Amino acid sequence: MQKGSSGVWGRAPSHLRKDYTMRIVFMGTPDFALFSLKALVEAGEEVVGVVTQPDKPRGRGYVLTPPPVKVYATEQNIPVYQPQTLRNGAFDETLAELDPELIVVVAYGKILPKSVLDYPKYGCINVHGSILPEYRGAAPMQRAIIDGEKTTGITTMYMADGIDTGDMLLKEEVAIEENDNFEDVHDKLGACGASLIVKTLDMLQRGELERIPQDHTLATHAAKITKEDCELDFTKDAKQLHDLIRGLSPIPLAFTHTPDGKMLKITEARLISADASCGNAGEIIATEGGFDVACGKGALRILGVLPEGKARMSAADFVRGRKVGIGDILK
Repeated sequence: MQKGSSGVWGRAPSHLRKDYTMRIVFMGTPDFALFSLKALVEAGEEVVGVVTQPDKPRGRGYVLTPPPVKVYATEQNIPVYQPQTLRNGAFDETLAELDPELIVVVAYGKILPKSVLDYPKYGCINVHGSILPEYRGAAPMQRAIIDGEKTTGITTMYMADGIDTGDMLLKEEVAIEENDNFEDVHDKLGACGASLIVKTLDMLQRGELERIPQDHTLATHAAKITKEDCELDFTKDAKQLHDLIRGLSPIPLAFTHTPDGKMLKITEARLISADASCGNAGEIIATEGGFDVACGKGALRILGVLPEGKARMSAADFVRGRKVGIGDILK
């Protein structure tokens, strides 16, 4: 079957069915991608090169810091490439030198041009952090938590010209527990994606993969998180706000403002009442074990905060510093 066509991959050529490892280029950048790269290396796959984002300044000192994928690849003596762009043929010569039969893409952070998508004999396979066609786009894990979903998962898929629109290969669901935050779900899905990409490549080599076209009418979009998404509106239900706080922790964090106008980011909260009216929206109604905030419906207990200009601390310590008290309004 021709690369890029839909339907079912027939039996793989005989040279792929026994002890054969494809020449793989891995494209990925953050910790989420590192799960899959490690799994491929540990499975004995032939990763001939790693393509990742350029080093970026981080922290208060703006120290130039390499991506996690680069650090690991360097330790494994895998050649690393950090092109500023893949567009207009900028990477074509290097790609030809690497001559991959397959490209695996996990949270790379750049759109692949057609010249890259079309190069490998066995296509470009992506590890996506949702059960497609739901939550296509930049922030599927965060958006699933924010939306109050009980489950999410991983889809391996062939990449196409559109964003997360290609044919699906394998899927595996992962539970989102009541108090799971973005970090929890990120790590669950990272581990799930690592095992699923290894399984996907094994099935590809055996000629057992089925390509399943997506039903585009069922697609939903997981837009990039903006600052506006992060602001807490206490007129909303406590359950909605709890989901928002979880979906944005540990980064970029949901925020509100104390009565003196200073930003207060929330690192952790618990839903203590989902239904009853507990007071005016944003009002602090108790200060034991943190502080409780009344919402449009129900109430939240704030357990951890990041005050403006300060380090992360427990909400109980924030209260002990007399920064907020009963009757104060957060807004």
